[in-house]
Amino acid sequence: MRIKLLLVGVIILSLVIGGCSLTGNKSNGTIKIASVVTTESQILAYMLKYMIEHYTEEEAEVINNLGTSTVVHQAMVNRDANVSAVRYTGTDLTGALQAEPIKDADEALAYVQKEFTSQYNQTFFDSYGFENTYAFMVTKETAEKYKLKTVSDLASVAGELEAGVDTSWMNREGDGYKGFVEEYGFDFSRTYPMQIGLVYDAVDSGELDVVLGYTTDGRIASYDLVVLEDDLNFFPPYDASPFADNELLEKNPEVKAAMERLVGKISTKTMQELNFLADNNLIEPAVVAEDFLNEHDYFSGGDE
Repeated sequence: MRIKLLLVGVIILSLVIGGCSLTGNKSNGTIKIASVVTTESQILAYMLKYMIEHYTEEEAEVINNLGTSTVVHQAMVNRDANVSAVRYTGTDLTGALQAEPIKDADEALAYVQKEFTSQYNQTFFDSYGFENTYAFMVTKETAEKYKLKTVSDLASVAGELEAGVDTSWMNREGDGYKGFVEEYGFDFSRTYPMQIGLVYDAVDSGELDVVLGYTTDGRIASYDLVVLEDDLNFFPPYDASPFADNELLEKNPEVKAAMERLVGKISTKTMQELNFLADNNLIEPAVVAEDFLNEHDYFSGGDE
């Protein structure tokens, strides 16, 4: 009797696991949208969720707070998710694809689109319409004190300044710390690796003099920071795009159409404003996303 019960349990467990497989088909499971911890990723994840549910019969679920882009990539490969909220050309070039950085934006996008299709059977969509790249930032007081407008302007005073940078940037190949020092020819008195979300508070409070942040971060406006021009074009393009598994898109072409409605609809300025609403005004990313889509009637006419 115990053996029979055990066999029944195994069969039931197998059915449950099988039923949880992510095929992107409503009868077999909810569409899973992977998002990292950033405000930007979470806002875009909810935009995709609401767009998919608005234009299709499918249900979508956001898997929030995944630690890094590497974790998101692995979730897609393992089929624990079949949509990524946002992927960046520069990140995936040197990360998932292990390629050299490409400075030309169009070439970078064409390369990642081709390689993700051939290597992983996944679609790297055209850009949402904005780029979120690295940028060095200072307070207005520091910019005025040292007459800073470009990154090159830091060269004469860098030895007096302490910098805070994203932990992952310190060891990045190509466009990371080592490459930066070689390209610009200077280093700071000390460079502190830290969680990206902490750099803005650190520079605003005066604990650090200069920090490396992201160009669409809402806290740039919150703290009235000055973004220094990357005058040597050291950082490659980080154009932001939706991303999905091709099996999902082939089985559900209406999902692809819904996602494509967001292509070209969000400028860098708009994304920074949306991030500001969440980071500064403490509005939930899901609410920010829904309000934005309602404001534009879910882009029903194809134009804003």
